[in-house]
Amino acid sequence: MNYKETTEWLFNKLPMFQQQGAKAYKADLKNILALSNHLNSPQKYFKIVHVAGTNGKGSTSSMLASILQEAGYKVGLFTSPHLKDYRERIKINGEKISKEFVVDFVATNKTFFEENSLSFFEMTTGLAFSYFHKEKVDVAIIEVGMGGRLDSTNIVEPILSVITNIGFDHKQFLGDTLDMIAYEKAGIIKPRVPVVVGETTKETKRVFEAIAALNLSELHFAETKSFPHYECAFKGDYQEHNIKTVLTAISLLKIHFSVTKKDIENGLKNVVVNTGLLGRWQVLQEDNPFIVCDSAHNEHGLKIVINQLKKLDVKRLRFVLGFVNDKDLDEILTLFPKDAQYYFCKPNVARGLETDKLFELAQKNNLVGKIFNSVAEAYKTAIQDSDNEDVIYVGGSTFVVAEVV
Repeated sequence: MNYKETTEWLFNKLPMFQQQGAKAYKADLKNILALSNHLNSPQKYFKIVHVAGTNGKGSTSSMLASILQEAGYKVGLFTSPHLKDYRERIKINGEKISKEFVVDFVATNKTFFEENSLSFFEMTTGLAFSYFHKEKVDVAIIEVGMGGRLDSTNIVEPILSVITNIGFDHKQFLGDTLDMIAYEKAGIIKPRVPVVVGETTKETKRVFEAIAALNLSELHFAETKSFPHYECAFKGDYQEHNIKTVLTAISLLKIHFSVTKKDIENGLKNVVVNTGLLGRWQVLQEDNPFIVCDSAHNEHGLKIVINQLKKLDVKRLRFVLGFVNDKDLDEILTLFPKDAQYYFCKPNVARGLETDKLFELAQKNNLVGKIFNSVAEAYKTAIQDSDNEDVIYVGGSTFVVAEVV
């Protein structure tokens, strides 16, 4: 198989949470442990920083990778989901994994994958670990796919664990209270391995304190720390918390790596160039009209993004909006302003929420708008409708953002 055929096989032949949702989720580590054994445990041959949390995982992971890269290290970065190309998930110093490595890895292990019914994410995790081992990275920043305790990445033995924050997302898998979700995320805490937590609530703090104590792990709350101000290429308001989390993590990683203040400055300033991460308060057009997209897709993330939009000097807000079908939109849609214009669309994935259902839910929340056949059509119409002083926001789902960036 060539690269296109290989990725199509990965996407279509086996369960994939991005496309299929609940039935792709596996609530144990049996398969990934078997795959690790089959691959001779490649994750044991390089240092790892393990990153979990409801929001900010990708940003935090990318900032950590960028800083360590500026410090002169060879840094692996494993994040999800991708926006355009599958290879975005696995990078070394900002360079995507080669097509040849993906093709050869799948071809070599395809029989094992099929015999053990491995999921998309399990295979991808094995691919990332094997690639980082072969390329002899100094350190890899590994972002969990979902949750933590039962996530496929949770077979690693990290030098540092990072949990960004806890909010409501994937309730059907992780629980419907903050302390239940915190328990799942805290599953990445390992015995005697330091852990950084970015943001807490009363309920989640208790969980982190209990599990860290059980593991004899040093616990560091980033929200209590003070740091100098650094300019960052990520401009979303929510990045303020993520930057604190990153700086706390770097202060602990200095035991393992030599990192200067200049490395931190350059790492944050050049994070987009160094890692290629897109879709985080990404400005698509500076003016006439101002257009921005963001991959925030749950209540915790969207609340911050919408508040940032409301601060803008704007004649009218226009939202190009689409979601996947496993979100609790009753709570999410209450966050959106009633005096904006909406362009409802369905992202081009199997899990995309049908526009008539989205329109019905939006009407219940007094959101005024029209239905479009595609993200592209909705986006084009929003631009045509706009005056120079308007602001267009594209989001609701990572998959909507992926179709416009």
